[in-house]
Amino acid sequence: MDYLKKSVRDIDVKGKKVLLRCDFNVPQDADGAIADDKRIREALPTIRYLIDQGAAVIICSHLGRPGGERKMKFTLTPVASYLSELLGQHVMMAFDSVGNDAKRVCDAVKPGEVVMLENLRFNPGEEGNDPEFAFRLASLADVYVLDAFGSAHRAHASMVGVAKYIPAVCGLLIEKELGVMGKAMVAPEHPFVAIMGGSKVHDKLGLLNSFIGKCDAILVVGGMAYTFFKANGGEIGESIYDGKSLELVRGLYAEAEKKGTKIYLPVDTVIADKFSNDANYRVVPAGCIPAGFMGMDIGPKTVEEFARLIHEAKTVVWNGPAGVFEMPNFAHGTEGIARAVAESDAVSIIGGGDSAAAIEGLGLQDQVTHVSTGGGAAIQFLEGAELPGIAALLDK
Repeated sequence: MDYLKKSVRDIDVKGKKVLLRCDFNVPQDADGAIADDKRIREALPTIRYLIDQGAAVIICSHLGRPGGERKMKFTLTPVASYLSELLGQHVMMAFDSVGNDAKRVCDAVKPGEVVMLENLRFNPGEEGNDPEFAFRLASLADVYVLDAFGSAHRAHASMVGVAKYIPAVCGLLIEKELGVMGKAMVAPEHPFVAIMGGSKVHDKLGLLNSFIGKCDAILVVGGMAYTFFKANGGEIGESIYDGKSLELVRGLYAEAEKKGTKIYLPVDTVIADKFSNDANYRVVPAGCIPAGFMGMDIGPKTVEEFARLIHEAKTVVWNGPAGVFEMPNFAHGTEGIARAVAESDAVSIIGGGDSAAAIEGLGLQDQVTHVSTGGGAAIQFLEGAELPGIAALLDK
């Protein structure tokens, strides 16, 4: 199974050079300063662990989409400077990833020291999974540690190619991702409740299918609920819906009934006369949206009913907001779901993206079991799909 992988705790790194693949694809402001340091801070436990164990740490990452060319607006130099401040020690910068400067700096690095290689995507061999690029990258170190879960679904050189040449294990961040999410999907405690939001059913079809038969209940919220209502003959006014998925939704109901999973839809909906926070809005029974109005959020009765189901659960997975939560007037449903998940005694997993943003925006991230860093990778992992970066690691 993909989640039974060796971690950095399972090997001896003392005196060794460790190539650590992080996800430092961080947003920067117009002056190049780090605008959000979340991904850098998430890597700190693994970096500090390696330093404490006596390893020389060689960090590699991508930043942006330079398209295989050296474009200095995508340089990792500001990230190296920022990481130096967080670690309280100097992070040396190599001005290429596999060239002469990288070799010079990595040859000289000593145990306890940290090096940052330049943006991997400055070289077309990274995204092309070029064997020569992967070999040259691997030759800089003795061991490879993957801690970039958000990129683990990409078969790039630094994700899979390097693992062909040196031993490859996961870092502490991915160890937690695999442990919590792997157990939830293989041996969850019941009742198991999945909360599914977002706009397009088609984008989450694999995830919905993977939950049927595993979950006791699937709570459908957000834009995708209108596709479910449309498939059931409900009135959805001008609401967003996925016309290509109506038959698929009907098939999901049949499969869920056969496998003992109950699908719950909202009982009331907050509707508006335009897609704007200052629109005229009111609450109507779900599936009864008049012409000229669109669904923007789940209603208060739905929040109450879904909160009850969440509080009864032993395992909860949440992926996708309950409404247009960027607009304050239509954020109440998402906030209600977030608070219910945070207050529950369940093992609670937030599947990245907008759900993670909602939890963190409310300051509730410490009250849930796990907020995934993965986004698309998290969805694929929960679907049961093989992630190339994870598959390349050594098994337990």
